[in-house]
Amino acid sequence: MIPHACILVAGGAGFVGSSLALRLRAANPEARIVVADNLKRRGSEWNLPRLAAARVEFVHADIRRPDDLVIPKTRFDLIVDCSAEPSVLAAYESGPSYVVDTNLVGSVNLFDLARRDGADVVFISTSRVYPVAAIEAIAYEEAPTRFVIAPEQAIRGVTSAGIGEDFPLEGARSLYGTTKLACEMILEEYAQMYGLRYVIDRCGVITGPWQMGKVDQGVFALWMGRHYFKRPLSFIGYGGTGKQVRDFVAVDELADLVLDQIGRIDALPRRVYNVGGGTASSLSLLELTQLCEEVTGNRVEMTRVAENRPSDVRLYITDNARVTGDLNWFPCQTPKQTMEQLYSWIRENERLVAPLWS
Repeated sequence: MIPHACILVAGGAGFVGSSLALRLRAANPEARIVVADNLKRRGSEWNLPRLAAARVEFVHADIRRPDDLVIPKTRFDLIVDCSAEPSVLAAYESGPSYVVDTNLVGSVNLFDLARRDGADVVFISTSRVYPVAAIEAIAYEEAPTRFVIAPEQAIRGVTSAGIGEDFPLEGARSLYGTTKLACEMILEEYAQMYGLRYVIDRCGVITGPWQMGKVDQGVFALWMGRHYFKRPLSFIGYGGTGKQVRDFVAVDELADLVLDQIGRIDALPRRVYNVGGGTASSLSLLELTQLCEEVTGNRVEMTRVAENRPSDVRLYITDNARVTGDLNWFPCQTPKQTMEQLYSWIRENERLVAPLWS
């Protein structure tokens, strides 16, 4: 049972936010659950009927505007912040204003609402807080289908298990990552000054049904969608080999962790957790392509682009040692199971999602 009676999920019509809101409802049928979202991302409106069916209230709100967060006769005792412009490339393409105003100013508005109400806070952060140059400096080896973390490393916080929370933070990381790191620090200050209880999860790639994947964010859903509809894809960067690697966690397994953290929020140490799929749930783009071909039975045209995109990284794998030690959480779902779930969801909602990927 989740010990909160009135819950706000910011960004709650998005992929992660809607998934968490529905799991919060299942865990506590009597709670009042409100999601706030500006519906900027295409496809977020498709989640509204699912939320309404679960008796989750929707408020069309923009977290950049504090007045949007004021709901008459409502005081929240838990705020889950899933709101963000999650694309690393967005600030390069459209300028910094929306990224900074949403990811930094908007989240601070939520923290101040938590201060007013005395609410607990769950902040969904990102592995992108780690600097690009430091990640690129990780020693690696090149295997037939992927880049691999080398056994010997000169940088602290990285082992064959992946990147831990003590990985260096000095250096540039993209405006997306910078705004998220700034929010982590501000939330820690709010907790110290105003006594807020909080959880910070630095998530790697999250995927699963209802993710509207794009080239710049949501790559695993994008890959499955393009294979399902037999549309072309590209290996971009690192010579166009497709050997760059990411780990990923299924959104349901992330929800398992978040619900456990909320239930134990008073007893948990106030520290950051890296949360991801780890080595067992990691794929290169080349391996992902092979898995999508296996699941769908389809092959697609693949373009190879040698040049890297801004702020891209060769590999990222999460070391979950801290979160496993504190909460006994670790992902169990295999990459194939996750991709099969995406395939089944696309097949069941083919007409709805076809405009995204066909």
